[in-house]
Amino acid sequence: MSVKTPDPLDAMVGAKIRILRIDRGLRQSDLAKKIGVTYQQIQKYEKGANRVGASRLSRLAAVLGVSVGEHFEAANSKRAAANSPFQLLSEPGALRVLKAYVRTSNPRVRRDIANLVEGIADKQPAAKSPVSRLVTGKRGKDRRGDSGLRA
Repeated sequence: MSVKTPDPLDAMVGAKIRILRIDRGLRQSDLAKKIGVTYQQIQKYEKGANRVGASRLSRLAAVLGVSVGEHFEAANSKRAAANSPFQLLSEPGALRVLKAYVRTSNPRVRRDIANLVEGIADKQPAAKSPVSRLVTGKRGKDRRGDSGLRA
């Protein structure tokens, strides 16, 4: 039996539902009651495991105070994504990082976390291959006093 993976569009709509629900301060069970489904169904929508039908999507949009089309809007560029909290929070793991950050009350630790994540994100992968590092001598000298390269 093969495992069915969520359609990317269903996953995007689900992520948007989750972000909007959290932003509105609703629990899954609260949202479920308002649109007439179980909280398990909301979980499945948010994971993209189940598709949201048109009429239910319309009810969700009304409860969440957005247009139906807003569930389908995606940033067309990295710059737009960087400016949209919805796009930022829909990135895998972003909500986990934010929740962990909020659980940390020490301002110094928070600053260190931000610096760490920014430092990791700003690092560019080395453009040089291991061979070019050896040739340029960046490998360092071995115990014999030479660079370790043999003719």
